[in-house]
Amino acid sequence: MQTILNTPDAPAHDAFVEKKSEFIGDACHIDSLDEALAFVETIREQHPKSRHVAYAAVCGGSDGRMTERMSDDGEPSGTAGKPILDVLRQNGLTDCVVAVTRYFGGILLGSGGLIRAYSTGASIAVKAAKLARIVPCKRYAVRLEYPQLAQFQRLLADCDGLADDEAYTDRVALRAAVPADRADDFEARVRETFNASVTPEPLDTVNRPVAL
Repeated sequence: MQTILNTPDAPAHDAFVEKKSEFIGDACHIDSLDEALAFVETIREQHPKSRHVAYAAVCGGSDGRMTERMSDDGEPSGTAGKPILDVLRQNGLTDCVVAVTRYFGGILLGSGGLIRAYSTGASIAVKAAKLARIVPCKRYAVRLEYPQLAQFQRLLADCDGLADDEAYTDRVALRAAVPADRADDFEARVRETFNASVTPEPLDTVNRPVAL
């Protein structure tokens, strides 16, 4: 699976004209379908004179199942939201939303023309986006002495890992996420490097985007 890295305040963006109607595609990352709806409303506010703002969104649940939402926004049923959703599915995308805004140019496109236009609007937005693979990662809780921190950070980077939730008191406490296929190597290298004075405590497995 893949996701889009562009944020709602700086979405991927592109546009084209078909028979005098302008179609504008915007795409961004979301963590929930509520965030998708909020993004679409932002697009509507940016284009108050547009005729339609159709969209589709896909979000992966914590149970691994996908949830989807789409809207034709007044276009004939199945001619706007569904073509946008099909683009997301065909690209294996999750945790993202694509909105396609239409400024009507006075020429009717027909059902087939609308489907092609909204599909193209979604495709050019995805093409303009920064994409990332969704990688299963194993998370750890780690406690370090301050002199150990720099060496641990280098080791973590060598294993394609990331650290977050850092807390600095008498020691350093953090969470580390390492791609699942590097987890055994990471644990072995920590033991070897720190002579068992640092023991990563396994927490859970999460999905994390890794830029392509």
